[in-house]
Amino acid sequence: MSAPFYPEGTVRALLATDLVTEATRTALAARLDAPLYEPQFFDGVTYELLRAVAARLFPQPDRETPIELAHAIDERLLKGESDGWRYEALPPDREAYRLGLGGINESAQLLFQHPFLSLSPEQQDAVLAAVQRAEAPGTTWETLPAQLFFEELLAELTENYYSHPIAQEEIGYVGMADVPGWHHLGLNNLDPREPESN
Repeated sequence: MSAPFYPEGTVRALLATDLVTEATRTALAARLDAPLYEPQFFDGVTYELLRAVAARLFPQPDRETPIELAHAIDERLLKGESDGWRYEALPPDREAYRLGLGGINESAQLLFQHPFLSLSPEQQDAVLAAVQRAEAPGTTWETLPAQLFFEELLAELTENYYSHPIAQEEIGYVGMADVPGWHHLGLNNLDPREPESN
């Protein structure tokens, strides 16, 4: 992982100022200090499978406490909410996730004779690459388009990752300072409240 554009702690310091609206502060503070999450939509094994898939697609080896990505999907599906889009060829999100995660496990069994959670990281990557290429074995993928499911899953995990304040800090995004607005929008043209890069 490359060094953050902003010094570590920038987001926490910014959230303590009057540059952030209360609604934004509440939402981002909840992401920063999220309690241990217990799945409510998925059963425990399926939730751990989703966490393992997320960990292979968004590895965070240098982070002492990885950003959790699966809980937002579980919460969204529990509420029956949409993420705003869906391929016509895919079933509704709840069904697509149940089928797709089951399909990943089925493919793992067929390729390596073990469930996904029991595979080595390299084997897990091989299963996910096969799903991404629509080459994964299993009856699930006869009715659920593997490539489209993979794209939907990756898109949602990406959104979950970059909605986390620490990920935003690492890429030099402090747009959550939403009270005064942003005036210096040019390349390498910082607003006075933005910290200089390391």
